[in-house]
Amino acid sequence: MSNIRAFRTFAFAALAGAALTVTAAANPLSLFAPDQQSSTDTRALGYAHEEQDEGFVQAERLKRQVVAYPTREAPGTIIIDTPHTYLYLVLGNGRAMRYGIGVGREGFAWSGVQTISKKAEWPDWTPPPEMIARQPYLPRFMAGGPDNPLGARAMYLGGTEYRIHGTNAPSTIGTRVSSGCIRLVNEDVMDLYSRVNVGAKVIVLPIEHRDARVSMK
Repeated sequence: MSNIRAFRTFAFAALAGAALTVTAAANPLSLFAPDQQSSTDTRALGYAHEEQDEGFVQAERLKRQVVAYPTREAPGTIIIDTPHTYLYLVLGNGRAMRYGIGVGREGFAWSGVQTISKKAEWPDWTPPPEMIARQPYLPRFMAGGPDNPLGARAMYLGGTEYRIHGTNAPSTIGTRVSSGCIRLVNEDVMDLYSRVNVGAKVIVLPIEHRDARVSMK
């Protein structure tokens, strides 16, 4: 009987190991989560593969929509509402296009004013040295594509390491998950990309900011 149990244990371990190997070969990023603290919940992983989000339905409040947004900022300005996880593109006449976003996790949120210095379609990803130091298992370079953590589009902010970019993990939208970058679902980042130009002003509000105009519905 003990021999049978031992064989069953060995067989199970072998099958589990084979499954893990296949998963890793199919998608190397599925085994780790750069830009995110460790978690056993794959839906919380910063750069989990989009297959893990199959069937995901975005909350209504995070869907792209035109909203009332009185501001003195010029049309074309981007305003990042960090505490409410919204990005506003000012349209003028008291209106803005609002997008749901993912923002910097605790200790990585920031605020200030930048401009879009560069735009890229299906951008390559080269993790900065600071991220490599925190997570040495990350790839040193990853070509652009569907599995790339930067998603379909990227807009670079000034001379910083920060970007407004897409994601291959749409369920992270509405959360504080990144190392300071602003992420949108790919459909939204492509829409935003088509609407803004290099040189556009980007205002990132502090995490303590509270805006009475904002509805969390």
